[in-house]
Amino acid sequence: MPTALPLSPRTARLLPWIIATAQFMPMLDGTILNTALPAMARDLAEDPLRMQSVVIAYMLSVAVLMPASGWISDRFGTHRVFLGSILLFTLGSLLCALSDSLLQLVAARVVQGFGGALMMPVGRLVVLRAYPRTELVRVLSFVTMPALLGPLLGPPLGGWLVEYASWHWIFLLNLPVGLLGCLVAVRLMPDLRGLQRTRFDTPGFLLFGAAMLLISIALEGLGELHLPHARVVLLLLAGLACLAAYWLRATFAEEPLFSPGLFRTHSFAIGVLGNLFTRLGSGALPFLTPLLLQLGLGYSPSQAGMAMIPVALSSMAMKPLAPRLIERLGYRRVLVGNTLLIGTLLASLALVDGDTPYALLLLHLGLIGAVNSLQFSAMNTVALIDLPTRDASSGNSLLSVVVQLSMSLGVGIGAALLSGFSADGAAQGGSLLAAFQATYVCVGLLAMLGATLFFQLRPEDGRPGRRHDELAD
Repeated sequence: MPTALPLSPRTARLLPWIIATAQFMPMLDGTILNTALPAMARDLAEDPLRMQSVVIAYMLSVAVLMPASGWISDRFGTHRVFLGSILLFTLGSLLCALSDSLLQLVAARVVQGFGGALMMPVGRLVVLRAYPRTELVRVLSFVTMPALLGPLLGPPLGGWLVEYASWHWIFLLNLPVGLLGCLVAVRLMPDLRGLQRTRFDTPGFLLFGAAMLLISIALEGLGELHLPHARVVLLLLAGLACLAAYWLRATFAEEPLFSPGLFRTHSFAIGVLGNLFTRLGSGALPFLTPLLLQLGLGYSPSQAGMAMIPVALSSMAMKPLAPRLIERLGYRRVLVGNTLLIGTLLASLALVDGDTPYALLLLHLGLIGAVNSLQFSAMNTVALIDLPTRDASSGNSLLSVVVQLSMSLGVGIGAALLSGFSADGAAQGGSLLAAFQATYVCVGLLAMLGATLFFQLRPEDGRPGRRHDELAD
């Protein structure tokens, strides 16, 4: 297989900027969108409480294609795949801006998601293969910084664009950035491939993808789609059956998409399952809160976007403190206590109403951002730190898929709860604010379920001496 030549000094200096930009585009796009959902709903003549499919479509398409990203890069080369992913994401952005119905917008978001599913992991793969081990920490820290800047800039920028321009500019902003990224990537992106060709687990990929798709549609059926409960149950059972079929096949396959043997590592099993349940609650926060501020409390889009800044700032401030807290208190104490704290803070958003002081609301959201940041760092680290070297790549891929899937399911569950409570409230003369408050109580309790899993951690899980900050989200 052809491999890339050693990087020239100019390429080694500029390549991290290309990859960082590619990381920044999806992160900014995801956070900028949540603030704009009410305005998009008005323009498309849709109910704002039924716009979650725009968010879920992207997350789910990323989760479905991400397991294949490594194989696709090894088969076709990082140069072509990375360039194609930017073009696909940019094309999806253009289609989003041109959409004049919710169905068209959802389809365009799927195209965007397929581009993002390849762009982010392939960029990280290039760093791992193109730079010496001594440079990895510095380069990875640089290219992952946009993951922190996106949530900081996205909400206020989205609110400002909606209020003073139109929601279409949320997607049009990606066009010049994407085209510039393509021009630079053509000249500088190395063409790296796997040392040997491996067979892709196509049946496993189809079973795993079908399971995620069916389960997500089942949750959508409770919310936006308003499917009869019998159909929702059938879809859910079909999804679980596909997941069970995948698991049975993977047990005996030579090269499964994700090996069940990964779960023999105790801390990995707890970290992945804990990620799933905890993010089901906290994953609904970026979707629900801008809607609460605009629809429930009457904030303007720009005010709602500015109110989300403390979440991102406190998250960034917690990142350097997280490894020290983990070292001092241990994974079990941090994850059990912090999971319960996250659930409590989410549930206590039910106390927010029109009389809540603005400064107190900002403080509340800032605390949620800090504890979420600590939680994600600890969960991701404990999941990966004890994996054998041979399983590290596969384990990291599975963790990334679970994160995307749980965020998608979190939005779906939050939207379904909000839709149900708002319908019940309308029948009984209740307010929309009361529906938001009941939803926050439920997602807070849901997030707390993860504490029962983290309580199973043993003292030796996540042994000392590893660099926690390198594995953190």
